[in-house]
Amino acid sequence: MPAESDGVPTHRGDAARPLRNLWRLRHYLRPHAVAFCWLLVAALAATGASLAVPLVVQRVVDGPVARHDPGGLVRLGGLALLLGLAEALLIFIRRWAQTSSSVGMEATIRADIYAHLQRLPAGFHDRWQTGQLLSRVTSDLSVIRRFLSFGLLFLVLNLVTYVAVVVLLVRLHPTLGLLVAASAVPLFLISRRFGRYYHAASRRMQDQQGDVATLVEETAQGLRTMKAYGRGPELAARFADGARALHDTGVAKSRLLARTSALFDLVPNLTLGVVLVAGAVAAARGALTIGELVAFVSLQLMLIWPVQSLGWIIANGQEAATAADRIQEVLDTEPAIVDAPHAVGLARAGVRGRLAFEGVSFRYPGTPAPVLRGIDLTVEPGETLALVGATGVGKSTLLSLVPRLHDVSAGRITLDGHDVRDLQLASLRRLVGVAFEEPTLFSMSVWENLTLGRPDADADEVRAALALAQADFAYELPWGLATRVGEQGLTLSGGQRQRLALARAVLGRPAVLVLDDPLSALDVHTEALVEAALRRVLRDTTALLVVHRPSTVALADRVALLERGRITAVGTHSRLLATVPAYRAVLSADPPSTDPPPAEARPAGRLPAGPDGRGLVRS
Repeated sequence: MPAESDGVPTHRGDAARPLRNLWRLRHYLRPHAVAFCWLLVAALAATGASLAVPLVVQRVVDGPVARHDPGGLVRLGGLALLLGLAEALLIFIRRWAQTSSSVGMEATIRADIYAHLQRLPAGFHDRWQTGQLLSRVTSDLSVIRRFLSFGLLFLVLNLVTYVAVVVLLVRLHPTLGLLVAASAVPLFLISRRFGRYYHAASRRMQDQQGDVATLVEETAQGLRTMKAYGRGPELAARFADGARALHDTGVAKSRLLARTSALFDLVPNLTLGVVLVAGAVAAARGALTIGELVAFVSLQLMLIWPVQSLGWIIANGQEAATAADRIQEVLDTEPAIVDAPHAVGLARAGVRGRLAFEGVSFRYPGTPAPVLRGIDLTVEPGETLALVGATGVGKSTLLSLVPRLHDVSAGRITLDGHDVRDLQLASLRRLVGVAFEEPTLFSMSVWENLTLGRPDADADEVRAALALAQADFAYELPWGLATRVGEQGLTLSGGQRQRLALARAVLGRPAVLVLDDPLSALDVHTEALVEAALRRVLRDTTALLVVHRPSTVALADRVALLERGRITAVGTHSRLLATVPAYRAVLSADPPSTDPPPAEARPAGRLPAGPDGRGLVRS
């Protein structure tokens, strides 16, 4: 299991094998294997053309130049020009193939991570910071793309170039050639030390980038709270601390790379100096021709770029390795809630809607005590059951078990006698409609938000759902149902968001309706209208409601009292009110109002976003 650091799980064991997780991504290369082979062939051919140029120069110096042969000079000069043109064409082909294949790989990995995130349960997202996930799907993938498209190719290409050049140098002059080959030993030692330290620095920086992204995301979402409490300077200081830590890590990485790059420059340049002196002596003694010396030095100069780029390639590889570690931390998390091998689907027409909790217990991962204990409760088809209890006793948790946002720790929940874990998730969630107390609206149009669970709904069905939820205000928005509601739906009031969420839940015509205090943000008048409309819908639907207001309890046929994770009383509202003191105490409590401020109290000039997502200015 992964360890956790600052709320972010990390795989400590990967430090010993820094390239392990990067190697595991190799299957994303397979669909692009043909393109990669072509670009590698083009790259090697371009390298071959560049290596041939010094050999042509040798022939020019020792041949036409030494013999004063203008015709031969023109022929060999033309050959060198053709080699240069061929190299340029091959480089163009390589870059074109690189770009298309690398972007395709990045898109495939991103799609797989996004799909995997959707399969992971709510508990996973509760534990992980949003910014950490965002940084993995964006910046980490960009790092891997750069390595797979450029770093990996140049690593192979530079190694081939180095070996080929050394072989040619040994053939030209064995002693000097072996001297150049020996320079690989200090380069290897420098590379090994650099890679070890740079890997740790890369991981630290990428984690800090996720922390900073989380701070920005939280500030954007909590902007109203921040302004209301005047805590801008404190949050700015917190962000500055995170940004400073990220800056310091980035500077330390740059210094490490700069020192290593200097050493990579030093080794070939020292070797070149020795070769120039020794080569001049050899040429003076007749052991080398002038053309061979020129070719030798020209070939050795071709090693400077591969050696100089070695630091960048290793740095890019280490960054890609740590990025792969972070991505695999997500992909290695197995979805805890999946379809069973024998899972079946149910059609809405054949479902009566009998919902039963049989000895249900639930414990959140990592907590010592269960939230729910031995829940036995049955909701008959077409019945509405209200769940009442003090704050924190597990009412919302109990409701979340029905659509399998969490799975029971013990016992089972059945729908028409079928254990919900034996139903296909897609089928179960079509049959169960949910509206949360804190509804989530996406940055899309009102219509798209409403039809999220029922994309085939027509205009009449949408109008009926909006009328039931008393959400006809949606037609009065600047672009009607095409109006974009903005991120989190924050361009709307809390009551408007709740009513749209309720309309979305009933639009799907579910067999079971699960409502988590869906009217808490409504004023008394609107609540009464919504309740009157809900009564008509609930006649034909099995419903489980979490309620806090006595007026909402009146919607229910029966009421269940939840205390300390157990159902302690079940009956009609009037009977429980008369016989259960704890029930009376819960309903008589007067919690602080959660109603939003009236529209006129909200910031002037703020209207829902238009179809392009931009805010409007009130005229």
